[in-house]
Amino acid sequence: MELRIFTEPQQGASYDDLLRVARTAEDAGYGAFFRSDHYLKMGSADGLPGPTDPWITFAGLARDTSTIRLGTLMTAATFRHPGPLAISVAQVDQMSGGRVEFGIGAGWYEAEHTAYGIEFPPLGVRFERYEEQLAVITGLWETPLGGTFSFEGKHYTLTDSPALPKPLQERIPVLIGGKGARRTPALAASFATEFNLPFVGIDDAVAQYARVDAACAEIDRDPREIIRSVALVACVGRTDADVARRAAAIGREVSELKENGLCGTPAEIVERIGTWREATGVQRVYLQVLDLSDLDHITEIAADVAPQLG
Repeated sequence: MELRIFTEPQQGASYDDLLRVARTAEDAGYGAFFRSDHYLKMGSADGLPGPTDPWITFAGLARDTSTIRLGTLMTAATFRHPGPLAISVAQVDQMSGGRVEFGIGAGWYEAEHTAYGIEFPPLGVRFERYEEQLAVITGLWETPLGGTFSFEGKHYTLTDSPALPKPLQERIPVLIGGKGARRTPALAASFATEFNLPFVGIDDAVAQYARVDAACAEIDRDPREIIRSVALVACVGRTDADVARRAAAIGREVSELKENGLCGTPAEIVERIGTWREATGVQRVYLQVLDLSDLDHITEIAADVAPQLG
């Protein structure tokens, strides 16, 4: 079982804030530092100093960290054209020494599109573009040096692209996730290295992982090739008072967090993760940390929870 740190910078974080969290996570031994891709705050947060772009963030972190892997849950396909996005991600992979992981989704938060003048087509069109982006981006990366890549789709056309630059990794891990019952599992079967479920219950996770397995069977792919992961909000404390303090700091109730996330003392968290692993076969947990000023939270989980997971 691997623990990773997942942040939501649109709620309020500068690059320096993210760097402190990433370095703390790296020093504590976490497998990766991930962040969301949003341009607008959600809920009552002030969002200051304003949004940051994930791939610009990772270009900085590529040079300001050394070993921790870097990735998105999830890059929004609506924000970028696939050709330039493939270039950006491959460049950051080179800059980081091959530490990038690429999560991509169809995009869902209409308000941020309206706020920044980004087209937000209907869901069916977004999924068409999403599928084509996956084909284009992975196709560009996988084209042999000296070859060219062409693609003709409904939304994107590429002709004789030199398909450069290449990532440093032979294959950048591709993360796909979500709750869609048909198209999402099919895309995961075709393209994913990892399938992630954000903020769901165990029963829903079991059902969705089964759909991914079935989609793999339809194309004769071994579903064991796809890592199963889940993202859950974390609120961990060595005492009940610490748990309550941390829940209050992010504006949540302890009872609600215990029902929907990973909340409690280290012993409670180890038991909860064990339940997830036994029921779903999950292999990675992304800990959504919402108070980025509380670096002790990150180090305590690494010290008190991670060693007990095996």
